[in-house]
Amino acid sequence: MTQRALDSSGGQTPGPGEQPPGNSRTSGNPRQAKIDAGAELDPVHPVDPPPPAHRPEGLTTAEVAERVARGEVNDVPVRSSRSVVEIVRANVFTRFNLIIGVLWVIMLFVAPIQDSLFGFVIVANTGIGIIQEWRAKKTLDSLAVIGEAKPTVRRDGTASEISTSEIVLGDLVELGPGDKVVVDGTVAEADSLEIDESLLTGEADPVIKRAGDQVMSGSFVVAGGGAFTATKVGREAYAAQLAEEASRFTLVHSELRSGISTILKYVTWMMVPTAIGLIISQLVVKDNNFKESVARTVGGIVPMIPEGLVLLTSVAFAIGVVRLGRKQCLVQELPAIEGLARVDVVCLDKTGTLTEGGMDVSEVRPLNGSDEAYVQRVLRAFGSSDPRPNASLQAIIDAYPADGGDGDTPGAGRTDGGDAGSWTVTDAMPFSSARKYSGAAFAEADGTASAWLLGAPDVLLSEGDQALKQIERLNEQGLRVLLLARVPGGALDAPGAAAEAVPTALVVLEQRLRPDAGDTLAYFADQNVATKVISGDNAVSVGAVAGKLGLAGAENTLDARRLPSDPDEMATAMERNAVFGRVTPQQKRDMVAALQSRGHTVAMTGDGVNDVLALKDADIGVSMGSGSEATRAVAQIVLLNNSFATLPSVVAEGRRVIGNITRVATLFLTKTVYSVLLAILVVCTQVEYPFLPRHLTLLSTLTIGVPAFFLALAPNKERAQPNFVRRVMRYAIPSGAIAAASTFVTYLLARHHYSGAGALEAETSAATLTLFLVSMYVLAIIARPYTWWRVALVAAMGLGFLIVLVVPWLQDFFALKLVGTVMPWAAVGIAAAAAVLLEFVWRWVGRRFRA
Repeated sequence: MTQRALDSSGGQTPGPGEQPPGNSRTSGNPRQAKIDAGAELDPVHPVDPPPPAHRPEGLTTAEVAERVARGEVNDVPVRSSRSVVEIVRANVFTRFNLIIGVLWVIMLFVAPIQDSLFGFVIVANTGIGIIQEWRAKKTLDSLAVIGEAKPTVRRDGTASEISTSEIVLGDLVELGPGDKVVVDGTVAEADSLEIDESLLTGEADPVIKRAGDQVMSGSFVVAGGGAFTATKVGREAYAAQLAEEASRFTLVHSELRSGISTILKYVTWMMVPTAIGLIISQLVVKDNNFKESVARTVGGIVPMIPEGLVLLTSVAFAIGVVRLGRKQCLVQELPAIEGLARVDVVCLDKTGTLTEGGMDVSEVRPLNGSDEAYVQRVLRAFGSSDPRPNASLQAIIDAYPADGGDGDTPGAGRTDGGDAGSWTVTDAMPFSSARKYSGAAFAEADGTASAWLLGAPDVLLSEGDQALKQIERLNEQGLRVLLLARVPGGALDAPGAAAEAVPTALVVLEQRLRPDAGDTLAYFADQNVATKVISGDNAVSVGAVAGKLGLAGAENTLDARRLPSDPDEMATAMERNAVFGRVTPQQKRDMVAALQSRGHTVAMTGDGVNDVLALKDADIGVSMGSGSEATRAVAQIVLLNNSFATLPSVVAEGRRVIGNITRVATLFLTKTVYSVLLAILVVCTQVEYPFLPRHLTLLSTLTIGVPAFFLALAPNKERAQPNFVRRVMRYAIPSGAIAAASTFVTYLLARHHYSGAGALEAETSAATLTLFLVSMYVLAIIARPYTWWRVALVAAMGLGFLIVLVVPWLQDFFALKLVGTVMPWAAVGIAAAAAVLLEFVWRWVGRRFRA
């Protein structure tokens, strides 16, 4: 159905299929009207095209103040992380903290303070978790403010950048390529305005917007420009409503967190019946001192809970965020650190990653006998056609400035007769990544009308054109080439204008390589991460640039126009080649999906709005801080310093977190396994539980708590591996079983060896010695490969236990005193046998059960 919408001046916008008055891109432009009427144009300096008649001036200062007073402000809070209240709630109000809290209160009433130490440890761990995550939140929020793009708003006729939260109802917000629509509104001005609404509707094709059309927050400008009037702000805006439904904090899948949740679920199922059996055994079946029975029952339940593992994971993530924040890397979702560490394919967009944003014109080559001076006049005028030039057009503007002054490249300072300043822009077609070219129409100094296209030669030229050979030679040198072509008839929107355009000149651009890109590519190669360069430029040219930077396989280039459409065939082509050129935005998305279909974990980097779809679909999206707001909004990681060289730091941080948490998780779960098994053995044999809470608090601190903290923060460059639960449990279960069996054997031997007063304390001491030595050997295995500080860490923990055994007041405090020599040495011998068995089992498991 044809709809007509009023534009800002009260006129009607023609419906689909209707011919608008004058040029379709400049309807309402007074200069175009003069041209149509044959009137003489006033010579003007080639600056941005003047605005249409009755250009809206936006709200006045007084109107803004009124709306602020009424609360009509875009006051949706920026949320890059959990709030402080949520952080405290998540760290304090957990299932295990509740269980331990109840047990702690019981112990405070029935036992000495040393049996309640486990409660103070939990308080300390929870406090550390809250403080570290709060620090991470502060880092995230401060970096989010730094990286936040500011929309341009027109007020009192003047355009200025303001914070998104300062937009009020009725504000006139200007739009340009790459800008994000931050609030809902109605288009007031449109100049070839194309908006990508894929993030909202799922429709990949850009939508052409005209005056009167609606725009929704969360969409992005892909071509053209314009302005819209804000009609919904704050929580009424569409994107804000979506944000209310889905918290940014939990968007990224974390195998680490989901794996720990799975483990804790199974632990809970095992713990409940075991704890009930232990309570019955100690309080009902055994006729002992009530308070001591309660203490030993609690001593059996508490170590079953791997509460420190959850806290340590949060702390490790939080510290990772703080570390990366110092390097100007904004991690918008904490588990994204883990995600990038699992990546095995990185897809790079050449511009902004391998090359710097700027380019230089190295030469201009006229074609078909064109006059070089005239070509320079066209290029000089072309710079005035787009108020927001891309990097290629900016290089031309720098080389051929509007005032005719000296440029930085050959040819820039040549005189052109001085009449380029009399050319007038009558029409413009902004660059589109889908078209691969831009266009501009001029009224020349003598009144002649001309229209020009500037873009990819292999798109604008026919396949057999002779110019393609010299273009290919230039591309092989890593140079970028644009074609300037004249449109017959002088109308940019004429049917087949691109196909009929007459080649006039080649503009050769030299790209600025990032000095740190080569080292970054070498790092990924060393870490067995495949690198794919995906660009909209010519494949040969991109391959030459990648080759200069030492990319392995840079010679394997493929023009994406020859890329098979079948996903499986595309995946094969993606794995065989390293460089892809002439890639469309939709193809980037398909490429990511093809790689994912082969089981690859894919990271996509980019800084342009044409990268949005691929960034959104990739496992991890990485955006440059100077990139479009569109890419920053969908990316999980934003490199605020615009340095591709920061990526290795992110990968290394992720690998440190995952590798170390996997290591220490084995420690925590070994304790859980041996605690459950010891409780089951006690219930089955109807004997006193061998340990008081103080004993297991001491063991947990020395063999798990302190060393786990240091090991979790240590450097770790191991590549992240999948199947977290399986990798942890394949070692934790046999280790816990060996520790429980050896400890219980020592305990039973001690029960037969000791008798009389103080026998239980001696039996407990012997069992504690065995359990400590076996747990220390598990720690020693996990600490491999050894470095000086790892050896020192293990030795310090052993020394700590030795001090407890020899210092009298510590013996009394922890109720640990080795009696005689037979059982202590027997305990050591049993622990030594358990250590040999542990070594054998760990090696066998490593070979037999590969994760």
